[in-house]
Amino acid sequence: MSTTTRVRVTGFQRFGNKMMEVFHGIGLPVGPMQLLKVKGRKSGREYTNPVAPVTVDGTMYILQAFPGSDWVKNVRAAGEGVLVRGRKARRVRLVEVPPNERGPIARQFPTQVPMGASIFVKNGVVPDKRPESFEQAAQGIPLFRVVPL
Repeated sequence: MSTTTRVRVTGFQRFGNKMMEVFHGIGLPVGPMQLLKVKGRKSGREYTNPVAPVTVDGTMYILQAFPGSDWVKNVRAAGEGVLVRGRKARRVRLVEVPPNERGPIARQFPTQVPMGASIFVKNGVVPDKRPESFEQAAQGIPLFRVVPL
């Protein structure tokens, strides 16, 4: 599947996303999940998306599992957002990592977030959950470095 092909979130996934918001809102983060809040590039309205960051050499990164996602377009336009874990929120700058630097970072995702790796496979981003597959597909996976503000 091309990384420009849009993959739609299912009704079950939308429900799960809303549950993540509820859990975080009452102070109960789930696994590695955080909420990314970013202003829409057209509407200016704030949108919330669950993300599962990875940390490499002390730096946090966010990868896109849904090709064509609006949150990536919004991040590219806004350049910043808010990361929420439980009741703690922090403003962050989101810097897109150049394609040729993404491999070693993407390689860490299936090891650090094994359950999240399945979504990348299901959406056709990678053929399987092996770290090598993530590294090989990395140039086509939008990936952002999280810089605290």
